[in-house]
Amino acid sequence: MDDRLFLGDYSYSSWSLRAWLLFHRFDIPVRIEIVDFMQAPVSDQMARYAPARTVPTLVTGDGTVIWDSLALAEELATRNPEAGLWPADPALRAMARSLAAEMHSSYGTLRELCPMNLRATYAHSPVPEALQADLDRIETIWSHALTRSGGAWLAGGYSVADAFFAPVAARIAGYALPVSETARSYVDRHLADPAFRRWRAMGLARGATLPWYDRDYPQTGWPGPAPRLAHAIDSGSAENDCCPYSGKPVTHLLETEGRVFGFCNAFCRDKTVHDPDAWPAFVALRDGAAT
Repeated sequence: MDDRLFLGDYSYSSWSLRAWLLFHRFDIPVRIEIVDFMQAPVSDQMARYAPARTVPTLVTGDGTVIWDSLALAEELATRNPEAGLWPADPALRAMARSLAAEMHSSYGTLRELCPMNLRATYAHSPVPEALQADLDRIETIWSHALTRSGGAWLAGGYSVADAFFAPVAARIAGYALPVSETARSYVDRHLADPAFRRWRAMGLARGATLPWYDRDYPQTGWPGPAPRLAHAIDSGSAENDCCPYSGKPVTHLLETEGRVFGFCNAFCRDKTVHDPDAWPAFVALRDGAAT
């Protein structure tokens, strides 16, 4: 039986993003099941997987339930030692574990005032003293880690620590929070990461806009890489007969740069519309067909 990962809304569930990145970034197979925040309380929907009551939750093929994100990361690393979730170097590994643990238990003001919302981008946001204290601490540990590792990511190569801080990067970007150039460059690496881009595209393609996450601040455009233009269409002649993701027959269409491509359902199409270059299977279809 497959492992199943229960996730919340792509646009709003920061802990779900962390767990999804652990599987997606390290090529660990898992079956995704979405818990709809609008359907019923999450605890009610997860009741049959007790003692889990939140997302993300991993239910393994043998029935083991792992309902805490840090425990999930450690268990994945134990079960998949070849995947490299933690750095091989002992000193960097210890640092990465400290970073992930601090993220797991800290920054309450940032979480409260700036909930992750990948459907809105604010031009500026108020920064009270307590929020600034959270940002100052994040700056301190990011600067320490990046200087010590000498890499693009906190512990050199991408690790659990980076997956855990991805939603923090999304908050800094989405609320235009003031940070140093070093921190801004690290945030930008997350925004440009193809895995992060795929997650955000799925959030824009699926789920309702949840008004309780909105803030009454002036809005602006997303600061990440500008996606290639594409839009859904109702009719046309697709260049492909089968969906690039599932291999199933084409039923839904998009147009990009004067060309038409088909997909097996609305979600496959719409996630591609929102960021065509984030999806390797689609890029291979599009660019292969162009040559």
